[in-house]
Amino acid sequence: MILDGLLAFTATVAGGNPSVGDSLINATGTFNTSNVLDLGLIGLPLSSAGGGARDLGIGDDPALKILAELTTAVAGTTGTTTLQLVLQGAPDNGSGVPGSYYNMILSPVYTFVTGAQLGVAGQRLLEVDVPRYPEGQPVPRFLRLQYIIGGASITAGVLEALIVLDRFDQIGAQTAILSGYPAGINIAN
Repeated sequence: MILDGLLAFTATVAGGNPSVGDSLINATGTFNTSNVLDLGLIGLPLSSAGGGARDLGIGDDPALKILAELTTAVAGTTGTTTLQLVLQGAPDNGSGVPGSYYNMILSPVYTFVTGAQLGVAGQRLLEVDVPRYPEGQPVPRFLRLQYIIGGASITAGVLEALIVLDRFDQIGAQTAILSGYPAGINIAN
């Protein structure tokens, strides 16, 4: 899987060192990822339809994908803490900054349950192809993810979200051994 810092929704810089991931600690309500992706093409004029933006979708094999996963386990109040991710797009408002955002895709609503749905590092919360913008909406120049946290606040956790060309989908065991086979197992051909 190739990661591109220019396609990271969750790019942050701590102490001069770039890192990837938005902390969800003490998060409540609705807030946006730390980075807004600008798909603008320098030098192209904006059209009334929101033109001047790169088209990231819809492609066929390979299609760009949105990948949002937990890189650190999430903790909250069991049964009351929920999390939903929303991909939003916005056209240029005419001065090089985002206009009004609109929803492009919504994840399921995840409820914190110990050891399930939320709470496990590596859990993928949004894993879809970059969608085409909705009918009747302008072409988005800007993309962002929005977090909607309901109920009690999240007490621990980091989420990473990027646009990627391909995902690393090899199944691994809890011991980080790919495909779940422990060392020393020989498979006869």
